[in-house]
Amino acid sequence: MKVLSLFDGMSCGQIALQRLGIDVEKYVASEIDKYAISVAKKNFPNMIHVGDVRDVKVTEHFDLIMFGSPCQGFSFAGNNLNFDDPRSKLFFEAVRILEKAKAINPNVKFLMENVRMKKDSEQVITDLLGVEPIAINSRIFSAQSRYRLYWTNLEVGEIPKDKGIVLKDILEDDYITDRDKSHCIDANYFKGGNLKSYFEKHRRQLVFSKDGERKLTPLECERLQTVPDNYTNHVSNTQRYKMIGNGWTIDTICHLLGSLDNKN
Repeated sequence: MKVLSLFDGMSCGQIALQRLGIDVEKYVASEIDKYAISVAKKNFPNMIHVGDVRDVKVTEHFDLIMFGSPCQGFSFAGNNLNFDDPRSKLFFEAVRILEKAKAINPNVKFLMENVRMKKDSEQVITDLLGVEPIAINSRIFSAQSRYRLYWTNLEVGEIPKDKGIVLKDILEDDYITDRDKSHCIDANYFKGGNLKSYFEKHRRQLVFSKDGERKLTPLECERLQTVPDNYTNHVSNTQRYKMIGNGWTIDTICHLLGSLDNKN
């Protein structure tokens, strides 16, 4: 299978394909963050990075295209600038690339991920991609509540029942929590500063013991995203938190890609 991944980050899509046992003949990734590139390349040395999505030219056959364009301009948590936000405009670069890929291979499969957004923005994406979004909260696959929308032309089975994984299952020590699922981890998870102040604002993202409270470790955040342990340990903790927060929940992606096989 030949794969093109846009806004590839630390290559979560590639982890999912590996977990599914899909034979990837060629994996081409568009990404500009040097830390995410270094982590992806460390784990998948044979992948090919091609830089900025705006410079990507499709001249060959691809079987699968995956992307999750920057969400800050779409998110309810952001400025609600939607398609006027320069970061959201990158979505149209992905559409351009997908159309070029379809011209070469009309049967190309695709998967797009993004956050919950205003209905009018959601409808623009739906109209351009030609498929309705599938809403999945990663809490059914992990210890994290993470609601996302997915557009795909793959056949996706029924959403399974919650696996029952809770936050205490992924902790490294005997700290405890006051809830079953973590709040959604994002790229800004604990940038530093006063822990007491952070505790007051983000209690659902901390764990506790008789000695006090602490933030989740990078390893625990990897587990929230069902990423292999220490997949990101080649860079600083600050960069690990950022790329994990920007990434995908791997087992959710495995469910969405589940109809793929080595014949696709």
